[in-house]
Amino acid sequence: MPDGPLIVQSDRTVLLEVAHPDAEAARHELAVFAELERAPEHIHTYRITRLGLWNARAAGHTADEILATLERFSKFAVPQTVTLEIVETIDRYGKLVIERHSDGVLTLRSTDPAVLTEITRGKKVAPLLTEKRDDGSWSIEPWARGQLKQELIKLGWPADDLAGFTPGTPHEIDLDQAGWHLRDYQQQAVDNFAAHGSGVVVLPCGAGKTLVGAGAMASVKTNTLILVTNTVSARQWRAELLKRTTLTEDEIGEYSGLVKEIKPVTIATYQILTAKRGGKYAHLELLDALDWGLVVYDEVHLLPAPVFKLTADLQARRRLGLTATLVREDGRESDVFSLIGPKRFDAPWKEIEAQGYIAPANCYEVRVDLPFTERMTYAAAADDERYRLAATAPAKLEATRQLIEQHRGERILVIGQYLDQLEELSRELGAPEITGATPVAERERLFQAFRDGEEKILVVSKVANFSVDLPEASVAIQVSGSFGSRQEEAQRLGRLLRPKESGLPASFYTLVARDTVDQEFAQNRQRFLAEQGYAYSILDADAIAA
Repeated sequence: MPDGPLIVQSDRTVLLEVAHPDAEAARHELAVFAELERAPEHIHTYRITRLGLWNARAAGHTADEILATLERFSKFAVPQTVTLEIVETIDRYGKLVIERHSDGVLTLRSTDPAVLTEITRGKKVAPLLTEKRDDGSWSIEPWARGQLKQELIKLGWPADDLAGFTPGTPHEIDLDQAGWHLRDYQQQAVDNFAAHGSGVVVLPCGAGKTLVGAGAMASVKTNTLILVTNTVSARQWRAELLKRTTLTEDEIGEYSGLVKEIKPVTIATYQILTAKRGGKYAHLELLDALDWGLVVYDEVHLLPAPVFKLTADLQARRRLGLTATLVREDGRESDVFSLIGPKRFDAPWKEIEAQGYIAPANCYEVRVDLPFTERMTYAAAADDERYRLAATAPAKLEATRQLIEQHRGERILVIGQYLDQLEELSRELGAPEITGATPVAERERLFQAFRDGEEKILVVSKVANFSVDLPEASVAIQVSGSFGSRQEEAQRLGRLLRPKESGLPASFYTLVARDTVDQEFAQNRQRFLAEQGYAYSILDADAIAA
């Protein structure tokens, strides 16, 4: 029996011994199908979930491969119950198939009549079906394709959707690869998506998700709707498409709070799609404004809840989700799976780093102490006030100054959650501040000044968490965040991961008030990056000052 770094337990948890020489290799393969739950210093705890197994299956991994990973790295024999559960869970994927019959009717069939009988009698599934057909399949209500997939996955039977897609209005789109080409992993991601027509591509920040989107557009060659997080992101997409494809300015439209253009390739913000007027979504006509053949969801992990409902009605259109992490703090990963599509490609962060496509990064947790009076105020505060008090501790200002001094000359982002804290930091550091209230034109001007080296330090709110291209940023100092958000932690580190002309590694600092809920939330935030192989060094703020 090999003396591996894993202990697989009968409750489907997997313990990883961090100091073991094979720990990194085991972590790399484990992340394909298991989710990290806890990451203290010595033993990390993963859980094998149904959704993780189905995503692995959809990405091309088999039960035999998954079991081989566990057996190769396990210190003890894998419990038989876990082996059986993995095999049976993987086997459930594809037992139910949605197809379009030659007469144009959507149907649900199964290789197992007993499963189909059980499912079709469900009180939430039955209303979505119309009648049993002569071949044993069931006709599906024309409007119910998305909702049916949601209900089936809740019952533990993910459907394989083979009903095909509307081609959309053809539009010629090619990659303009003069002087560049898609990297191997980008091309593989495009190919995997094109083979299925729907699904999610997971790549680290800075690894070129936009180019995967462009490659998918070039493979489909049809009118395309691109949904993005904000106007700055929309304009970065536009610039990248103009640079990397044969599209011209006349072919790309922006649909946002500022501009309402509808063109063969239209880039719209999530905010505009979910904006309401008179209690109704005011811009739903955008979804049918042109015969879209492809809908691209940028940063799909941030997809607002209302867009899931709208997406349920878009199942006949090809859908591509792009993200650095499938983690959602609202637990709606299964809706991404059923409505956007399963994971089609996933490249671990450290793997892309090893290829030289993203910068190496060092992560630090810097702990500051609350003075006695602040400590007493914190102790007496209500639970819902404690995080704000800890996260905005004045001691973080001096720690930020010390870190900036250590990295003098580098380009530094100071990132936080609370506007009054950011305003004070901006004033005390003499650095410009960018928040949601900063006009788009001013944001773009300051970001460009930072890229050009005219501004060395920016104080930014969560508007800079995603889709902002700042390749020479080498230091981020996180003073506060959205409670225990793993996705935000990943996005903030991602601001630093583009390779630097300077060759500097990335340094990511999180300032934490010791022995408070700030420290507890920090541990939760770090879970996703720990899963990707990033270790946090614990530093004392007093030691930095010394």
